[in-house]
This record gives sequence, structure tokens and C-alpha cells, in this order.
Amino acid sequence: MAIHPAQQARRADTPPAVDGPWRDPSLSPEVRVADLAARMTLEEKAAQLYGIWVGADAEGDGVAPHQNDMVDTVDFEDITTRGLGQLTRPFGTAPVDPGIGAVSLARAQARIAGAGRFGIPALAHEECLAGFTAWGATAYPVPLAWGAAWDPELVAEMAYRIGSDMRSVGVHQGLAPVLDVVRDLRWGRVEETIGEDPYLVATIGTAYVRGLESSGIVATLKHFAGYSASAGARNLSPVRAGAREMADVLLPPFEMAVREGGPRSVMHSYAEIDGVPAAADPTLLTGLLRDTWGFTGTVVADYFGIGFLETLHKVASGRGDAARLALTAGVDVELPTVRSYGDELVAAVRDGLVAEELVDRALHRVLLQKCELGLLDPDRRDLPTALRGVDPEQARGTVNLDLPQNRALARLLAERSCVLLANPEAALPLSGGGRIAVVGPRADDPLAMLGCYSFPSHVGVLHPETPMGIEVPTVLEALREEFPGAAIDHAPGCDVDGTDAAGIEGAAALAAGADVCVAVLGDRAGLFGRGTSGEGCDAADLALPGLQGELLDALLATGTPVVLVLLTGRTYALGGRADRLAGCVQAFFPGEEGGPALAGVLSGRVNPSGRLPLGVPNGPGGQPWTYLQPPLGRANGVSNLDPTPLYPFGHGLSYTSFVWEADDDVAAELPTDGETDLAITVRNTGSRDGAEVVQLYVHDPVAQTTRPEARLIGYARVPLAAGESRRVGFRFHPDLVSFTGAGGRRIVEPGDLELRFATSSDMADVKHTVRLRLTGPERTVDHRRHMVCAPSLGAPLASK
Repeated sequence: MAIHPAQQARRADTPPAVDGPWRDPSLSPEVRVADLAARMTLEEKAAQLYGIWVGADAEGDGVAPHQNDMVDTVDFEDITTRGLGQLTRPFGTAPVDPGIGAVSLARAQARIAGAGRFGIPALAHEECLAGFTAWGATAYPVPLAWGAAWDPELVAEMAYRIGSDMRSVGVHQGLAPVLDVVRDLRWGRVEETIGEDPYLVATIGTAYVRGLESSGIVATLKHFAGYSASAGARNLSPVRAGAREMADVLLPPFEMAVREGGPRSVMHSYAEIDGVPAAADPTLLTGLLRDTWGFTGTVVADYFGIGFLETLHKVASGRGDAARLALTAGVDVELPTVRSYGDELVAAVRDGLVAEELVDRALHRVLLQKCELGLLDPDRRDLPTALRGVDPEQARGTVNLDLPQNRALARLLAERSCVLLANPEAALPLSGGGRIAVVGPRADDPLAMLGCYSFPSHVGVLHPETPMGIEVPTVLEALREEFPGAAIDHAPGCDVDGTDAAGIEGAAALAAGADVCVAVLGDRAGLFGRGTSGEGCDAADLALPGLQGELLDALLATGTPVVLVLLTGRTYALGGRADRLAGCVQAFFPGEEGGPALAGVLSGRVNPSGRLPLGVPNGPGGQPWTYLQPPLGRANGVSNLDPTPLYPFGHGLSYTSFVWEADDDVAAELPTDGETDLAITVRNTGSRDGAEVVQLYVHDPVAQTTRPEARLIGYARVPLAAGESRRVGFRFHPDLVSFTGAGGRRIVEPGDLELRFATSSDMADVKHTVRLRLTGPERTVDHRRHMVCAPSLGAPLASK
């Protein structure tokens, strides 16, 4: 029941005692939280529902949209007397030595606990999209590279290590993973996604969630939902996705992660879907997420997202009204700093504009999470594990966030994510001798390896006087180490996105005098127009940025074999040039060990096993397209435009060869609620060890709504020594082929299906087809359906 303003005023004058059952760890969290909430004033309640961003700069270049407009000055000493919900990015706002940062955070927490009546610390959160976004922390490959590796277990291990590093210095929550499904390659944040297929995004993203949560860090799913379907691929542009696109493409990764991954937080997206901003949509944030899917954690705002209801979306009349809309929808925590959930919210409650029950609902969720994290316990440790036994005055240099085991894992993931797109004349691997011309603006720049949420690109570029903090070998440096017997020369040729062509002629001359030319082209990650890829760096078309296409043409014209290496945050159009390349390797911002990983692929030390998480377009118009197209979305006779990609989703080559042998012992019919086993045997017939990626697609010939020609429902990365074979099994349940039917319900429809074992989504790459008829009644299914087609790998068998 809401408290009358006069009662609230008396309560603030004579606050209830702070001691009570809430301090007793032997009691249930629900009992403790209920007792604590009853002791709080309205101001103290509201204080638990926002963060503050100490050190956020309201001048110059920001790291969040409209940061300069939205950051208000906050008096830390005054505001913390009420308590505090969250601390925003204590490590990720400016370069700080990790030891000093841990001490500073611990001291800030002590001040927060000492200032408020209840002595409750704040929950500290950080970005962790490509590693802990902190100075000196390991920079791992970006999420698009996770998708290219097709290796959920390795991604889970990476997430655990990221989380362990964060937890060791006092951080509680990580703002990752991104579960948006790519709908238009021109969108700047493609590098932050896992790919264009909802099943790949869901399984890899859920693995990341499991790994991060297992380290003790609260994983935050983002951006819920629809953000990647923005009109025209413009950041924050309205989303006009229909109900079926939402249900069948954009929502399943979140659905799987909530059910299978155990995340404790979700971040609403900036998107407005059919005119309703996500931050003000109770159907999405409460009806679907909580009432249907059963999510019990906290919903946090994307940075300034509540304020944007007033300033950008124009659906709120002021800060208090924005608070009303967001709280009603189900947004529990305002990030990154207080704007609407502070005094404006308190005033709105007292004026009867916002029901206090909404404040209490959000408070309950926030305090439950703090209770789970031990922040309500009287005997909690004030120092994080990294500072145990360390003199706080001598903390500089004592904390290493880039341990050798981190770098080894970063290299392994980088190696597995490199995609060999083409090798028409077996020019790769390189011989390692003679003269090698290494040309291109990405060849000798450490930042070429890093995405926009890696600390050096995200924050470090704003502090050019500060060292990078980690060692990031360039492709040029790595090739010189990989090929000590070769004569290697370098010329940039042009800038990433500049207009100065003066260097192209010299670069072509260098290539003409070499035995082979390695052209290293691609993106510069940045924020809000400061890069060619990254948040707010959307592309007008899919031509290589700047003059890089002209540079590549000049290199090809020399007659020297050209091996193209792409370091990008999206795929670019290669049609018209691809058939003249001696070889082509695609890497998606592969992290601090990406240079050695690529050098290993070019030398053959690493046998490439990456597969495309999104297609490579043919022409620069790109025909904004993903492979999930019904018949009229594909090439046909009613349009002169052909959207067929040059290289399809799932494509990737190897330095060895594989043969697939079908297991034909499969039932021809299956009830719509039945299960069956599918299997294929893969044999490495080459002379090198390698790994194949078995992909399982469904084709539904006739359905009550139009369906994609093919849709991924299962996959397995299969490592095989030369001559070895392995049986790869899948447990198939018809729920995996469910879709949103004509009546708006998710259904399993009886009828004929084709289950295709393939090396890509292209029909030409299908190795074996299982024809199956689903029998029995049409079934309605929901989020409790079978969502994972888990593979099983048999023991390796040597060839006879």
C-alpha cells in the first residue's frame, strides 16, 4: 500500500531502526529484503534504483550516446547519504592501473557504506563485450569472432576468465553479451553481435552467459529487444519488425539465454518497435520477460535510455514522467547516472503521479540481487581478492589482468575464428621464403585487432598520452616473426577511410617487386562516427571503406599473387575482385593475439576452421539481406536485383579435406511430439590435422506462413587428426522446427521436412538430406520447448 505524503514525511523525520532480521544471513533472502525495505524512507528506496558515473566527462568525445547532453553534475558526498544502487564503470571510464583502480573502488565502497544509514555498498558494473573493458586487461576477439569460431565451450571458458578478472578487483556486474541478431550488415554494431542466425547467436550467447555467471559476475543480456532491426541500419533508428520477425528471429536468443543460461540481469534496448520504446513497454519487459519466460532478475536501463523517453522518443513530458513510464514497464535500475529516478521520482511519488508500489517492486529486485551477492551481510569482505595481502599504498603494478593463460585463450579463440574464404590455387599456406610485400592501412596498427568495446579503442583513444596497457602485435610484426627467412617490406598505401591516394602507387610498386603480396585491409573501430565500424558508425554501403578498394585494384593489377587479409567488424562486398585473389582470409577484430593467429593461418601452422557467422555480399549495395529468406526474398525472375551473397553464412575452407558419410538408419515418420537420432560420419582425408563444422539445417517445403529456404537448427565443431573419422550425432525434436503460424501462436506443424547436413547455408553445400514426415496433430509450444539440438561426438577412429 502506498504511504501518504504526510506519513512519509514523518517517517523521514524519525526513520525506523536500521538493525533487524535483514542482517541475518541465516534467513531467506526474501525475508531479509522485506525487512530491509520496510525500514527505508522513500529517498533511500529511490537511491537503490540508480547508479552514478563518477568521472564521466560532459565535454569532448563521449563513450555513450548523447553523453554530453545527459550527464548532470553529482555531489558524491551528498547523494550517497541516501545509499546508492550502482557505481558505473569505475575501471572503464579512464585509464587506471588495475591495482590503483581496485583500491579506489574499495575506498569508494567504504565511503558509500559509511555515508548511508544501512551501510550497503553499491553494485559496481563494467562493460565486458570483448574482455573486461579496463586498462591493462586482456582484449579478446569480438563477439562476431565468437560466432565465427562456432565453439560454445571455448566462449564459455573465455567468459569465465573475463568474469574472474572482474570479480577479483571488486566488480559485480558485466554488461554482456549482446544477443541482437544481425538484420542489415550496414549497422555499425554488427561487430558486437554474434551473427545473422538466431540459433548461432542463442547458443554462443548462452554459453557466454553461463561462463560469466559461473565466475560470480551478474551477466546482463542486451539489447532487449529489436535493436539490430533498425530502419536503414541507422543506430537508434525506429524498428518496424513485424510480430513474426520478432518472435522467430529477434527474441529466441534472449529466450534461450533466460532459460538455459541463468542471467541475473537484462538491459532494455534503445529501440522503439512500431512506435513503442522498449523502455516504456510493459508487454515486453514484464509480460513477456517476466510473466511468460519467468525471469526474476533486474532490468537495467541502457545508458540514458530512460531520459531518452523524454528527449528523443518524446513520449514523456519530463523526468518524472519518464520515470513513471519506465518503472511501469519494468525497468528497475537507471543507468549510467541518476536523472529520472532520483529527486524527480521522489517528487512524482509524493505528488501521486507514480505509485510507490512500483518503486517497491523495483527495490525488491535490486535488494534481492545485492543479498545474493553478499552486499547485505554484516561480515562481508571489504577488499576484493586481488588486494588481499597488498598494501593499498603500494598497489600500483600488483594486479595483472592480462595473465599468460588469458593470452593463450585469446590466441586460441582468434585462431579458431579466422575464416579461409578462398584459396583457388592453393597459394596458402605461404612458403615463407622470398620477398613478401605487406601492404595496407591495417597491417601495422595494433588497433586494427580491436573492436570498439576493447578498452584501447573505447577509452584509450581519448587519452593518447597513456600507453595502450597491453601488448598487441600487428600483422606485420607477427609475419616477420613467423617468416624469419623472408624479406618482408611494408607500405600502408592509404588510410582506412581517408581520401589521399598518394601512397597507392608506391604500394603497388612494392607489390610488383615481391613474390607475393599480403594486403591487410579493413575497419577502424570507433564510436559515433569516429570509426568505420562500431556503435554509431553505420555504413552507407558495403564497399571497402575509403580508398581501400582502389588500393586493392592497384595491387591486383601488378600481376603479383595477392592474398587478402580482412580485419573488419562486418563483411564487405568482394564481388569483382574475389576471382582475382590468390587467397582470402577474414578475421573479425580478433583481439590482442590476432596478429600471431593470422600469421599462423598464413603460414599453415594453424589450419583454419572458422566459418562465416554472416554472409559476404557480392555487390556494395549489399541488398540488406541475411540468409533467412523465403522464396521471394531470394534471387528470382521478378526482380533484376540479385541479393545472393558471394560467400554464404556458414562458409569456410580448410587446408585439409573431409568426406561425409551418411547414417541412413532414420525413421521416415515422426510424431510432432516425438524424437529421433540423426548422425553423420566425418573423415579427414587430408594430410593435416583440422576441424570440420557440421551444420544441420531445416527446409520446410510447405507451411502455413512463408518460411526461410533453410534455417540452422544444430551444429558441431569436429576436430580430426589426419586420417581420423568421427560419428557426429544430433538428437532431433520437432520443437526445433517450430515457427509462428498464421494464428500468431508458435506451432509445430505436421507435414514434410528436409533436414540437411551441410557445410554452409547454400544448397550447393548440402552433403546429405534426411526426409522426414511429421505426423499427428498440430502442436502449440512455448518457451518450455526443446530449443537446443545438442551434438554428440563419437570417439576418433583411425582410418583402416
